[in-house]
Amino acid sequence: MEPASLGRRFGALIIDWVLCLLVGSMIADPVRAGWPPVLVLILEYGFFLGLFAQTPGMFLTRIACVSHRDGGRIGIPRALLRGLLLALLVPALIMDDQRRGLHDRWSGSIVIPVTPRSAG
Repeated sequence: MEPASLGRRFGALIIDWVLCLLVGSMIADPVRAGWPPVLVLILEYGFFLGLFAQTPGMFLTRIACVSHRDGGRIGIPRALLRGLLLALLVPALIMDDQRRGLHDRWSGSIVIPVTPRSAG
């Protein structure tokens, strides 16, 4: 499987983070409490990656996070693990030749480009 570009991955993360800031600000003031957006990010990844293989940001940048082994969905437990590890930031900075960070390797996932499905 060909990995997605770092530009698309970063773009998706920025979109998702902005959404998490907006949702997190409904729970608490993100300036005073930094945990709500992080918690929302972990839950967003668990739900969207686990069920649909794409977060909203990934959908907009046309990438997906799939199982490295078989290309299928990674499921909610592995998606939650991936989100938790991503929230720690350090695992994402250590990548292999397939652009898989530690969060990808430990959750058995890979981020790949996807083509939009045609209507009909």
